[in-house]
Amino acid sequence: MSRDSLPQLQSLVFFESAARLLNFTAAAEELGTTQPAVSHRVRKMEESLGIPLFRRLHRGVVLTDEGQRMYETVRDSLEAIRLTTRQVSATRRHETLTLITDFGFAKFWLMPRLPALKARLPGLELRILTSQSEFDPRRDKADLAILFGPDASEGAESTRLFRERVVPVCSPALLERQGPLAGAEDLYGLPLLHLEGDEPGRWLEWDDWFRAQGLDGRNTLPKLGFNDYSLVIQAALAGQGVALGWAPLVDDLLADGQLVAAVDRPAFTERGYQLIRPAHKRLAGPALRFHDWIVGQCAGALAV
Repeated sequence: MSRDSLPQLQSLVFFESAARLLNFTAAAEELGTTQPAVSHRVRKMEESLGIPLFRRLHRGVVLTDEGQRMYETVRDSLEAIRLTTRQVSATRRHETLTLITDFGFAKFWLMPRLPALKARLPGLELRILTSQSEFDPRRDKADLAILFGPDASEGAESTRLFRERVVPVCSPALLERQGPLAGAEDLYGLPLLHLEGDEPGRWLEWDDWFRAQGLDGRNTLPKLGFNDYSLVIQAALAGQGVALGWAPLVDDLLADGQLVAAVDRPAFTERGYQLIRPAHKRLAGPALRFHDWIVGQCAGALAV
């Protein structure tokens, strides 16, 4: 028998059911069809093969030796098809997306919104890797990245989610101890919490913020530095000093009163959080659906 003359899949399904149950009527009930339809399919298959697969008895059927061999092969093949179908279907329902982002964005913006993401994309399995370094699509094994900085580097494309907007923030208790601050110069002498990094100038620093207010950056107390923005904010929440608060990372903390603006004098730059993707990969599947979700979530901030 040539490859082109293999029995039709539906005939194999009918044969497997009849051979397993050894009853054409029971097979018809299992398959939701009629006994003559099962009998017709099996007879056509026998005619195509040129051998009988069943011996018809007065009270039923039994498999011939050739029919038994055929049944075992068809049974195993159909089970393999069913197993692969389930696996492929499960892969489609549970798609994995690897995302690189920094500690601050993951903790303060993304984590509180994961329930909304799961509700929108219930089959998505999100794998989050944290990094403070620039995204390199040749080095970093990720589908997307959300990182702070200017436009994407070579080999990557980006969409800006948030423009850099920074305002000094502190705990309500610290502000109560210090009393109301009339202006930016009142921050001189207060302990300032500082985010350190390996790439100077990648984000706004205290000296930059003071210059944006028309002042120099001198302050009489040394800065307390951390290389993790979540630690900077934790220190601010504990009343240990004033931190630079990046929108949107501190927005929820300001909204519920855990932090307050020490001086409501924001500074802006043309940097910001970028959604970055490898230029050589077409945006599709879970990456496309996550891209559309997060751009929609940030749409109001894109105009700021």
